[in-house]
Amino acid sequence: MSDRRRIRVLVIDDSAFVRKAVTRMLAAVADIEVVGMAADGEEGLRMARELQPDVVTLDVRMPRLGGLETLERLMAEQPLPVLLLSSLTQEGAEVTLRALELGAMDFVDKSSVQTMSLLSLAEQLVAKIRALDGARVRTRPHTARPRGAAAATGAARAQVVVVAASTGGPAALQTVIGALPAAFPATVLVVQHIPRGFTRSLAERLDARSAIPVREAREGDAVEPGRVIVAPAGVHTRLRREGETVAVVLDEEPRDALHRPSADVAMASAAGAYGRHVLGVVLTGMGADGTEGLRAIRARGGLTLAESEETCVIFGMPKAAIEAGVVDRVVSLDRVAEEILSAV
Repeated sequence: MSDRRRIRVLVIDDSAFVRKAVTRMLAAVADIEVVGMAADGEEGLRMARELQPDVVTLDVRMPRLGGLETLERLMAEQPLPVLLLSSLTQEGAEVTLRALELGAMDFVDKSSVQTMSLLSLAEQLVAKIRALDGARVRTRPHTARPRGAAAATGAARAQVVVVAASTGGPAALQTVIGALPAAFPATVLVVQHIPRGFTRSLAERLDARSAIPVREAREGDAVEPGRVIVAPAGVHTRLRREGETVAVVLDEEPRDALHRPSADVAMASAAGAYGRHVLGVVLTGMGADGTEGLRAIRARGGLTLAESEETCVIFGMPKAAIEAGVVDRVVSLDRVAEEILSAV
């Protein structure tokens, strides 16, 4: 291979089959090297200290020292980018979201190893390991003090705030949504790239940590101020106006969109429904979803905001929007809620 540095990966999983399968998948890639395999958390922590890997893949369900305990100790002793191997069940969603709060950066569906859907998994593993190499490790969410009232400096402008996030998003959303006051005068629509079955758990976790109520969006929901709705995974979420009311519309089209839900689709619909009274926000994540959505918002006279590189886990989505010239303000994560409050 060329003189390009190889990404050094440590695989921690109690299943010998999964360890070997993951190692075989990564061995086929020239710029990734598996430097160690650990069968449990204790061995994984020891190998992490000795091998100093660039990225760790971690099973969330292990005997003795479990995945969450292993992750907590790793983040305390030697913070590293961690990619979870989890199952896309309701129970798996709860554990995975907790791990993302503890500092893990992303996850893949482990069950596809066991069902032999290896090609798709290999593509995901390689793409996510490359993205996490060198990523900024956040061991705990940034905090922002909740406020009792909006810090608006003039007439209310944004009636709806559309927030987009991908890799690193659950922890970032906890920071932003957790800082909004109960008397928040607008609606927040969250578009988080996440698999089916996870958005309800995400909404419930955000709701438990927020002064403003949070729930998963449903077809026909009235869009009302003072609440957060989370776009469900697997479909697009649009806002549609009929007279004085705006409602949620769930739709699978366009089916060829890279992401469902798509921030571009949600933001464009919000701009159509609310005109200039929209604030679009793009947080941490891979790719460019949200760029065209912010463009649509600006075209209707709305405001746009992006998280700064200094606090992003992955600067992909904000960077794409900034480079496209569709962002009005770039701020650190701990100032995003303040900027939202000043815009409503």
